[in-house]
Amino acid sequence: MLVDPRRLRFLLAVARYGGVLAAADEMGITSSAVSQQITKLEQETGRALLRRTPSGSVLTPAGLALAEAAEEVERTLAVARSRLEHEDAAVSGTVRIGGFQSFLSTVLSPALPDWHDRYPALAFETVEADDTTLARALRGGGLDALAVELDAGQSYTPPRGTTDVPLLDEPWKLILPSGALLNSDVVDLSRLGLPWLSLDPTAASASAIRRVRRELGGEESSRHTYLSHQNALALVAAGQGMTLIPALALESVPTHGVDIMDVPGLGMRRVVLRHLTRSRAASPTLETAIGLIREAAATFSYESTGP
Repeated sequence: MLVDPRRLRFLLAVARYGGVLAAADEMGITSSAVSQQITKLEQETGRALLRRTPSGSVLTPAGLALAEAAEEVERTLAVARSRLEHEDAAVSGTVRIGGFQSFLSTVLSPALPDWHDRYPALAFETVEADDTTLARALRGGGLDALAVELDAGQSYTPPRGTTDVPLLDEPWKLILPSGALLNSDVVDLSRLGLPWLSLDPTAASASAIRRVRRELGGEESSRHTYLSHQNALALVAAGQGMTLIPALALESVPTHGVDIMDVPGLGMRRVVLRHLTRSRAASPTLETAIGLIREAAATFSYESTGP
């Protein structure tokens, strides 16, 4: 089997964005161009990669396997590109990065020692705060960039004057009290009698929960409102409701008393690095930092999460 690797990005876009039309919109090309590339991939592999459904196109098992390979190729190229572009550069200065707990502690912080070894004159400062505070700091010059979480199932446009650099897409996980779902093959949330836990309506998780609630059903929000994922897990373990948590946030946290489920239709959380559009071109130091952060995100793998 001889596959043109350049075509893999079209299949990966279909897998990430949920269909040919959505992939075409994201890539800025026509849907027929995407379909043509998928058709050529099918000819090269001798396998059907997409299946048409009333709601759009979905990947076949062969398509999913090839999309996973495409993601590995993309990550490998991102790492190589970052090293080629930045390894020999003489970079100095301080870069201040804002973000949320799960990204800072799981992806960024573990990479700091390696970055210091590679760029002794480049210093990183991290700031964990709420979205409003971080956005204000970015606009005011207190931050050079910030990690932002989005629900990949929703369309969005970066705020004017800013640019988003994609870092990673990670699956949303359905969190239920242990044993609440007796048959894991069929998920009917409307029969569980469990409410959705409430959280800040501006959070990416809130947007995802609203979307999933419309698609999969379930009871109205409970009387509990959480901010931290640790509290959400404790409430679910106590049988007070169910919620969605991104896979990244489940790394290295206790998950006793809950079941972590992969359910079709949950979608993905997208993490992007947002910076002022004018700042990246004007700052080689920021350019180097963005490359390092992309490299860390590309090489990250989930260890402790699972269905």
